[in-house]
Amino acid sequence: MIADNAPALVTGGESGIGRACALALGKAGHPVVLTYYADAAAGAAVAGEIEAGGGRALAFRCDVGDERLVDLLFAQAESRFGLMRLLVNSAGLNMSGTALEDMALAQFDRVLRADLYGPFLTCRRFVRGLAGIAAAPGRTARGIGRVVNISSIHERAPRPGGLDYDAAKGGLAQLTTTLALELAPRGIAVNAVAPGMILTPMNQSALDHPDELKAKEAAIPWGRAGRPEEVADLVLFLLSDRADYITGSTVTIDGALSLTVAQGA
Repeated sequence: MIADNAPALVTGGESGIGRACALALGKAGHPVVLTYYADAAAGAAVAGEIEAGGGRALAFRCDVGDERLVDLLFAQAESRFGLMRLLVNSAGLNMSGTALEDMALAQFDRVLRADLYGPFLTCRRFVRGLAGIAAAPGRTARGIGRVVNISSIHERAPRPGGLDYDAAKGGLAQLTTTLALELAPRGIAVNAVAPGMILTPMNQSALDHPDELKAKEAAIPWGRAGRPEEVADLVLFLLSDRADYITGSTVTIDGALSLTVAQGA
């Protein structure tokens, strides 16, 4: 069983879906360590909001694609709140819109380091931290830890100009399922959430331009874009004991947008 006050780590917790997840976890009573990359004020604001609501939080600057910094992140998190029992990988970069022939290796590597290497490094350190619990003699294997990776419908619905992002999210899908098989005997569940269009800073242009938002929402069968809080609610369910029999799954939350592939022709 995962304790109601189990410590949680959320990467990319300063904005968008990561921010919504950090706030929801804090409201639910979990001590939260959240990472930010460049915006220290935003990270501090999220931590402050959690603490203002009676929770405990720590904001930590981290490039999740840097192995040394990920190790330092977990050391600081464990020093403050103990072993992390819940992990949400939300840090990431969006597609560059660059065609293959124009894409520099540095650009491709930049997105893969954030969107794929990052979850690999955090999952690895998370599992290493839990090794002592999982190996304790006589202890039931269930409920040691839970991981949710924030993927995208574009892990399987590619877009021209999205080679960097789509390849990273496709890799994240396989990372999720492979880890679910590997870690199930140790009582660690690994799932993913695949959002469609969510009104976060990654869709800032649509937020700033009502005509663009209207046009994009017209392509969504449910008729609207999603809210980050809706994704956070799903993530909290997957992190809870109510989802104990779910591992190795990717849950789509997109208003049926991904089902419109190949329609109309």
